[in-house]
This record gives sequence, structure tokens and C-alpha cells, in this order.
Amino acid sequence: MPVMLQTPFYDPGKTYDENYNYGPYGAFADGKDLRTNEIPKIDFLGFKINTPFGIPAGPLLNAKFCKAAFEKGFDVIHYKTRRSRVFPTNQWPNVLFVDVPGDLTPLGGAKKPLLGSKTTNKNPTHFSITNSFGNPSPDPDIWQEDMKKAVEAEGPGQLLVASVVGTIKKGFSEEDYFDDFAKSAKLAKETGVKVIELNLSCPNVANEGIICYDLEAVERICRKSKGSVGDMPLLIKLGYFSPEEQNLLENIVKSILPYISGIAAINTIPAPVVDENGKQALPGSPARLVAGICGASIKWAGLEMVKRLNLIKKKLKSNFAIIGVGGVMKPADYFEYRKFGSDLVQSATGAMWNPYLAQEVKRRLKTL
Repeated sequence: MPVMLQTPFYDPGKTYDENYNYGPYGAFADGKDLRTNEIPKIDFLGFKINTPFGIPAGPLLNAKFCKAAFEKGFDVIHYKTRRSRVFPTNQWPNVLFVDVPGDLTPLGGAKKPLLGSKTTNKNPTHFSITNSFGNPSPDPDIWQEDMKKAVEAEGPGQLLVASVVGTIKKGFSEEDYFDDFAKSAKLAKETGVKVIELNLSCPNVANEGIICYDLEAVERICRKSKGSVGDMPLLIKLGYFSPEEQNLLENIVKSILPYISGIAAINTIPAPVVDENGKQALPGSPARLVAGICGASIKWAGLEMVKRLNLIKKKLKSNFAIIGVGGVMKPADYFEYRKFGSDLVQSATGAMWNPYLAQEVKRRLKTL
């Protein structure tokens, strides 16, 4: 028997375009502003914020979604990843519940097909989903104007971050691709946003792949992008690095310290997703057999990355910010990430189905 869930602010039963044009849904659509007259006291990247909690790049499609998130008390949020040119979304459906027994580990469940379904019988704090959109983007003329509105929706102690990515175009060289990250970052800067994040870890675009494991590529993208945004804080979004890849992670961090102010981890963990007949669950090219998985089953990976980034931070005697993401479904998860050294914690899946998650975190904070 499927469990009763709150209406998510992004409705998986509707297409991406329907959500973009008519969303958000549920409590995010009620117009109630739950922000209080707090005095921002916490420093994050040189800005004073209310609470180091928010929503990462992904479910906040436009200014309407961002305004609703700010109003519900999510204080540091990311506008959905944007590109320097129009890019289509993957075919609907994009979000399915997946049956993950326990943790989704790269050497365990992530190698085996997961059953995707439109319903779940799991508790709202324990499920996982596919996140397979492919970083769609409207024309820059459209998203720049909309991002300006999202910036205007910031309240005191709140911060909007723009997530951007490069796009491979026919005839592009490797250098052209890296330059396109810088071009997207420059377009975002023009909107008045104060912080930019480079998405280097999306697993849902087959021809671009996950670039965050290529040291030289990461360094060149960060260097070029920093050159286009100047003094503005620059973040990067990484995927999960295994313990065996710790030296690679350390070398990547060391190479980009001159350019970045913070690192967010993790994105998702890729895994094959099938239907009840064992066929590819998400329609489209064969590459969509594998989808990014997020939700409760990847919390272990986000926490592990936070711990290992902190070890690197101490070893290099650096002060880059660490943004912990992955499996934050309830207030206790927020506090666990903070205990392990996250300067900022973010929730996508948990926030989608619980619009009051930020309020619950803040109530707990007041009792400490």
C-alpha cells in the first residue's frame, strides 16, 4: 500500500515544462511567507545568513520556485543549472521512486538494476528517487531575466546561488567546451547573483559525462570560469569519490584552490533503473538506463565526502567552504552533516516532499 505523502513542490506526475510553467505545487504554492525578522549572524562566503540550510541545484526551476523556497525559510538556495544555449530536458518521466535496500554504494546496489516506480510504500524520510533531467535550459535571454527576479526574492540573511554548466556543441574542441563553462558563468554574473556554482558532476547527460574526476579538466574549467567572474565567490559541485580516489580528490582540490571558495558534495550516485519487466524504466536513448539517484540511500556518501574534504582542508591549511548534500530528509540529517563539518547543508529530495523542513530545522536550533 503506497504511503500518503505531502504534495511535492515539483510534481513528478507532470512534465518538466508543466512544472516550469504552472508550478510550484503543494505548500510552496500557498503564498505564505514564514520568514521571521532574524538578524543574520552566520558567515558564509563573506555573506551573513540566517541558517546554513537550503536547497541545491535541481528542483528550483525558476524565480517562482526560488521565491517560494525563500518564503519557507530555506536560506541558501540554488537556481536550477543553466547553460549558454537552449538545451532540451530528458523525456518524461524524470522522477521515479526507486527501491533501494539500505545504502546505495558504487560497488553494491549501484551496480545492480533498481526497480523504478511511480509510487512508494516507504516512509517520507526513507525513500530515494531518480533525478534524470539532463540539465535542461531555456535561452539565456529568458533565464537571465528570470534569475534577476529570483535575486530580488532574497530576504535578509538569504542567498541565491546560480548553478551553471558547459555544453558540448557539434564541432567543439575540448577548449571550446571548457570556455563554455566560463561563458555560462559570465551570463549568470550579469543577473546580479552573488555566488556561482560550476556543476561538474551531472550523470544524466550522456555526451557530456561526469567531468569532475578529470583533474586537468577541472582545473582548466575553474581557472577559465574564475577569469570570467572575477572576485565573485565560485563553487564547484562534485560527485562521490571513493576512498581509493582520495589522492585524486586531494590533488584536484589543491589545483583549484586559487579559483574556488567552496566545494559542494555530492550530486547523485548513478545506477541502472528498470521497470517491473526488467526493461529500461526511463524512456529515451539506451544511456538513460543509468540515472542519478538521490534521497535517503546516498546520505552515507555525502557524509563521507564531507569528512574527507575536511581532512584535505586541514592538511592544506585552507578555508574553503564545504557544502554537504545528499540524503538530508529530516532535521537530524542536517545536524549530522553539521557535526561532520559542513559549513552549509542542503536538501533536494527531502525538501521537495517536506516544504516545512527548514522550519523544522530552525525550531530544533532554537532548543539548543
